[in-house]
Amino acid sequence: MQNPPPSQPGSSSSGIGGLDPKVAAALSYIWIVGLIFFFIEKENRFVRFHAMQSVIFGIANSVLMTVLAILAVILTFAFGIGGAMVGGGIGTLVQMLVWLIWLLFWVIGLALFVGLIFAAYKAYQGEKFKLPFIGNMAEKIVDK
Repeated sequence: MQNPPPSQPGSSSSGIGGLDPKVAAALSYIWIVGLIFFFIEKENRFVRFHAMQSVIFGIANSVLMTVLAILAVILTFAFGIGGAMVGGGIGTLVQMLVWLIWLLFWVIGLALFVGLIFAAYKAYQGEKFKLPFIGNMAEKIVDK
C-alpha cells in the first residue's frame, strides 16, 4: 500500500477531517455546512471566513426572500383579486404589478443562487472573495 502524496508547499489541511481548505471553504457555501464548519474549524482563517460569509449570506437571503414572498402573496390577494373585480385599465395595471412582484421574487432568487455558486467557485480556487457588504461583516467576525 502506498502512502498518500505529501501535501503541496504552502497548503495545510483544515481541522475538518483533514479536508483541503479550498474544498472545505467551497463546501461551506451550503450554509448549514458553513455554520458547522465555522464552529469546528478553529485555526484556518480562510475556511472560517468563507463559512461565516456563507452563514451571513444564508440568513440575509432567507430574510429577503421571505419578505418578498410575503409582499407578493399580500399583493396577489389584495390587488390580484381586487384588480380582477375592478376590470378595465386599472385592473390590468394592478395585475401586471402583481406579476412583476412575482417575477422579481424569482429573478432575485436566481441571482442570489448564482452569487452563491460563484463565491463557492472562488473559494475552491483559493481566493478570498468578498461578497458586497457581507464579506466585510464576515471578516470582522472572523478577526475577533
